[in-house]
Amino acid sequence: MTVRDASSRRSALDRLTANAPFLARLAELYPDDVAHFLAEGTDAALAALTSPPAAEEVMAALRRWRGRNALLLALGDLSGEHDVATTTRLLSDFADAACDAALAAAFAERVPDEEPRGLAVIALGKLGSHELNYSSDIDPILIFDLATMPRRSRDDPGEAAVRIARRMVEILSARTAGGHVLRVDLRLRPHPEVTPIVLPVNAAISYYESEALAWEQAAFIRSRASAGDRALGREFLAAIDPFIWRRSLDFRQLKEIGAMSDRIRDHFAQGQQFGPGYDLKRGRGGIREIEFFAQVHQLIYGGRDPSLRTPATVDALAALSAAGRIEPEVAARLADHYAVLRRVEHRLQMIEDQQTHCLPTQEGALDAVARLDGHADGAGLLAMLEPVVADVGTCYDRLVAERAVIAGLPRDEGELAAQLAAAGFDPPGAALRTIAEWRGGKLRALRSPAALDALETVLPELVKALGAAPDPQGALVRFDKLVSGLPSAINFFHLLAAQPELAKIATRILSIAPTLADALGTRVELIEGLIDKRAFDAPATKEGLAAEWAPGLAGLDYERLLDRVRDHVGERRFAYGVQLVAGATDPLVIAGGYSELAEAAFGVLADATLAEFTATHGRVPDSELVVLALGRFGGRALTHASDLDLIYLFTGDHLAESDGPRPLGATTYYNRLAQRVTAAMSVPTAAGKLYDVDTRLRPQGAQGPLVVTLDSFERYQREEAWTWEHMALLRARPVYGSDAARVEVGRIIGDLLAMARDPAKLVQDAAGMRDKMAAHKPSKGALDIKGGPGGLVDLEFAMQVTQLASGQCHDTNIAAAIRCLAGKGLAPATLPDAHGLLARMLVMLRLTAPEGEPATAAARQLVASACGEPGWPQLLAAHDVARQEIGDWWASIRPSAPPEQEIEQ
Repeated sequence: MTVRDASSRRSALDRLTANAPFLARLAELYPDDVAHFLAEGTDAALAALTSPPAAEEVMAALRRWRGRNALLLALGDLSGEHDVATTTRLLSDFADAACDAALAAAFAERVPDEEPRGLAVIALGKLGSHELNYSSDIDPILIFDLATMPRRSRDDPGEAAVRIARRMVEILSARTAGGHVLRVDLRLRPHPEVTPIVLPVNAAISYYESEALAWEQAAFIRSRASAGDRALGREFLAAIDPFIWRRSLDFRQLKEIGAMSDRIRDHFAQGQQFGPGYDLKRGRGGIREIEFFAQVHQLIYGGRDPSLRTPATVDALAALSAAGRIEPEVAARLADHYAVLRRVEHRLQMIEDQQTHCLPTQEGALDAVARLDGHADGAGLLAMLEPVVADVGTCYDRLVAERAVIAGLPRDEGELAAQLAAAGFDPPGAALRTIAEWRGGKLRALRSPAALDALETVLPELVKALGAAPDPQGALVRFDKLVSGLPSAINFFHLLAAQPELAKIATRILSIAPTLADALGTRVELIEGLIDKRAFDAPATKEGLAAEWAPGLAGLDYERLLDRVRDHVGERRFAYGVQLVAGATDPLVIAGGYSELAEAAFGVLADATLAEFTATHGRVPDSELVVLALGRFGGRALTHASDLDLIYLFTGDHLAESDGPRPLGATTYYNRLAQRVTAAMSVPTAAGKLYDVDTRLRPQGAQGPLVVTLDSFERYQREEAWTWEHMALLRARPVYGSDAARVEVGRIIGDLLAMARDPAKLVQDAAGMRDKMAAHKPSKGALDIKGGPGGLVDLEFAMQVTQLASGQCHDTNIAAAIRCLAGKGLAPATLPDAHGLLARMLVMLRLTAPEGEPATAAARQLVASACGEPGWPQLLAAHDVARQEIGDWWASIRPSAPPEQEIEQ
């Protein structure tokens, strides 16, 4: 022991003896513990404490154990050997052990020959987060399982559970000559005025899934199975996890949680002003506001980010900072402030073991608290606390301001008409009628008082956003159609009210992007994903997406995993589309992002399907599935609506057999597996549709087997394939399989593309195929970017003929291949720009004018800007020039009158 240690411990004991009567009495009762602390320190003294003795002595034993723990933890705190986090954790550990001991004693009295089981203590509040106060009550919810809780043969299960629970509470809370162990408050259970103190687990789950209130959701952020049958407790918490952490956040509940904080400020008004009498817990800038600050952010973001689901306040602030949800310096300051406020709160409670949070109003009492904390007097304590409280209050006020809503629109028709006209509705008559219908409950989604209240909350910002749209009335009509399809508009409206920028984005989507508007109508919660500023980051890689999804997919059964992946893809695809609508990202970058997204989804679902399949059929030894992507998927240039062109292959011996409970021959095995992988990617589920999958580019087309061996694939491509099939291989790349298998497939494709060719036959074959395509699928008009003379199909044919003929620039990405050919003088120097223009137009028009629909005026300007042109007329002129350049290149390659050629695949 150093001199410094001895000095700190002696100072702690002296301050305790002089200023904390409750602790001074404990020091007299347990002098051996004090001596142990002075000699060896807090941890050694705590380690010497024995657990409570047998059940018949539990009342007295637990109180002695509590007193000795309270004394040593106070000394450890005052000496600085334990920080606040350590102190609160050890206090929580003691409470857990005390509950276990009391519950065991209660069971022993009722069923002495049985082990305690079937009854769980669910800790909420500070005990739930391991942050228990020095002199705090605990707020548990008690649940029991009728099937496993032991009871006397004639006992009703519910009555037996209540008797055991009541006895446990009595052991802990009854005040005897030795004091109490823990104050137990059971009022956080559902409907405490009418429900028993311990609830059947299934009834509790049903309540939280269907009836629970906003504050109860917030309370369960800090929850855990703390005592009793912990396995039962964990199962209960897992069952209600979707209630606690909602992917689709109810902003009405968020508003209610914030209002609860406001009511606390109002109710404890006497403790709001800083100074003597200030309430450290409930006052402005106090402990509760730091906790609410963290919890509100956790409620907003925790449903989608499991890393934020940590119960402890300081840990939550750190996680929110690490995830970029709050500023790191704010998180650090609030964490430091929390430690200071909790430390002083402990000093208050140490004095007489009272559950108090208010600074004393009398000078002498305030001085005692200050001296206990190491200050000369109360003035010194207040001077230390004042900037802490002010900073916390400022941070929380900022959060309050962010969730504040503005006043509603007037109901007087004349006044409302004037506001609508000022917003951009000219004339306002149609908008007036629509709003009147909304207020009259014409739509199903607006027939409840809560929905109408939500409507009035959002209307002012909504009218501004709709009025600012390029076509306000058109945007209003589409918004009305969107709302008419919702079962309830409550949460949607509260979301738009809480996040006004989302209302602007939604109206722009409705005005410009029918594809996104349809997606929003199907899943209105998609707009919530845009709360996250990262929705506008550069598209993620497939590796980044897989890592991001992994925590939320872990442990899901196969069907739920299919739904969750569809949710993830839908959210990300929607966000990428919004980036295009916002003009925030180059369409070619988004096309690459769509491709990475599809590849990430394919990898996850193929792995999951393989795991399901092998559970029944095992694996084929020394063999694996390999998947090739072709077309726009292979070329990493998908649009919002692209399908996926795939070829399934497998390695190894086709005569081999799988090793599972129901073995299959290799060919049958892989054909069935590929069918299931295709279904996983394409079959609509409750979460909707993912991708259309096209496998017709496989050997022998639709007439051939779905999966062939690598050897068969190579042999077919060398001996039987048509020229156009080798052209398709220029954009083929493996997207599934081991590294070794991918390398081997890459070698095969490379060898096939390097084969010697007759240039004249190559050109004739390609021209014949192009003519058949044009006859089978004629151009849809001047803005058919792919078809028609000089379109992207002509560009690809000219490029692929040149690649095969020259044996150069075999890059699967079209843009990279065109740049390579132009750089080598094998294509006109203007072709990279021509391709870039048409490729950008294709991506944008798939979003803004699907199925060849005419684009709105606003959409036309958006497309022009995305393509680097100042307006639509200039874009059309550039488009015509680009098509002419492509058409001229293709005409210079193909023969003037290609012979007929039979191509049947």
